[in-house]
Amino acid sequence: MLHLLRLEYTVSEEAAEPHVKEHVAFLDRHHAAGTFLVSGQTVPSEQGGLIIAAGVDRAGAEEIAAGDPFVRAGVGRYTITTIVPGRAHPALAELLAPFGP
Repeated sequence: MLHLLRLEYTVSEEAAEPHVKEHVAFLDRHHAAGTFLVSGQTVPSEQGGLIIAAGVDRAGAEEIAAGDPFVRAGVGRYTITTIVPGRAHPALAELLAPFGP
């Protein structure tokens, strides 16, 4: 399974700024663990960001999202969409194979 985690700020981007350093550490930790495949800001950035996560079930994805410093500080919230990859570009097929049906 893959999970698309959409982060939405619940305050202005400026109000979330004090929590960015801790949020980046959160991202780094999950990228290093291999759970986050991709992460980045949306365009425009004041909307929040997106993460593609793998290697955890839905409950694990929800737990990860709840641990984001933005969420803990009340400046962000996540919407999670879970997918089972059915098709992928050949360049991604090997990467996604462990997470498919």
